[in-house]
Amino acid sequence: MDKEILKSFKALRPKPSKADDVIAPPYDVINSKEAFELAKGRPNSFLHVSKPEIDLEGVIAYNDHKVYEKGKESLEQMIKDGVLIEDSEDMLYLYEMADNDIRQLGIAAVGSVDAYEQELIKRHEFTKPDKELDRVNNISSLNAQTGPVLLTYKDNGELSTLLEAVAVRETPIYDVKAIDGITHRIYQVNQSDEQEKILSLVNSMDALYIADGHHRSAAARAVKHARQMENSNHTGQESYNYFLTVSFPESQMNILDYNRLIKNSLRLTMDEVLRKLDEHFEVTSVEDAFKPSEKNHFGMYTNHQWYSLKLRHSQTIDNPVEALDVSMLHNLILEPVFGIGDERTDPNIDFVGGSRGMEGLELRVDSEEMDFAFSLYPTPIEALIDVANAGMIMPPKSTWFEPKLLDGLLSHRID
Repeated sequence: MDKEILKSFKALRPKPSKADDVIAPPYDVINSKEAFELAKGRPNSFLHVSKPEIDLEGVIAYNDHKVYEKGKESLEQMIKDGVLIEDSEDMLYLYEMADNDIRQLGIAAVGSVDAYEQELIKRHEFTKPDKELDRVNNISSLNAQTGPVLLTYKDNGELSTLLEAVAVRETPIYDVKAIDGITHRIYQVNQSDEQEKILSLVNSMDALYIADGHHRSAAARAVKHARQMENSNHTGQESYNYFLTVSFPESQMNILDYNRLIKNSLRLTMDEVLRKLDEHFEVTSVEDAFKPSEKNHFGMYTNHQWYSLKLRHSQTIDNPVEALDVSMLHNLILEPVFGIGDERTDPNIDFVGGSRGMEGLELRVDSEEMDFAFSLYPTPIEALIDVANAGMIMPPKSTWFEPKLLDGLLSHRID
């Protein structure tokens, strides 16, 4: 039997006339306060499902069982009211995101947990047990996966031509604009021969790669094994054997910088910092915010002053993880200069996605919440694929993908 990486599915999705009311930012890019404000006066907002703590009184932990129960109640109510509908037969969908500068056209489908375990869907990050358990509880309570895993694949001209042909011919079932101005369109692939061809091209690939959604995919695996243990008639074809995905070709992936903020817990003087940095970097003070435009180049901000840090001697590094700028920053600056240990657990470091700009870094330092900010050149998508192909793990917060997929447009109900 040919290998199966992706397959079609019956999407749970908004009634077309309700789509603008339903769509919501991803659950993990806004906090509870922001979600509460966005959902005000919007009873059909998917935030009532993805951030259900907004409908509970008082301060409550994100992983309280009441939160999961409230999310389930909200999802079931939206289905009962006809706000959400489910397709009657398996379908493939195209997902398009566009604005003036960006256009991505990819495939919305479900990925095989077996393929994930066989590393045909490759990962490049570790998961945190508490965050993975949260997603397990979320999926188990909802009996649905409501947050798609973002995948990428090596460019394939034949596949891209086919997807474009479908998008040109079909009228989108949704054409909505997110709060950040990005237009999101969903198309159904209605012709069975085109569905089969798309799946054939994808399933013949060596692998697909998780770009964003490591906790969601790991949680889907845990839920699958739990349900399999409970099902004496397990066949492997049940919907719990799959997880919700949207896949784009690598050339269309847009990665922003993922920057660092540091507390000067060692109480180093500025002279001490500059002297230590001089060992590996040409350090130059600059007038404007410094956003690196090439590898091996970093910006540093402290005391209302920006600096350019350029690596003195470029290095040829065979290890794909050690060659990353995030690794160089850690190995040459954060650990030896500031004493930062494990970036996953060290309390003296924080991370800011590039969508918040250099102003986001300046704000945190000028407020004296943090002492130093470091700006990085974005990790190239090719580096992510190299790390995943090598079976290695990237440092935390190496990539920030924009634009983000919306919650609420497509969900996957499981048995």
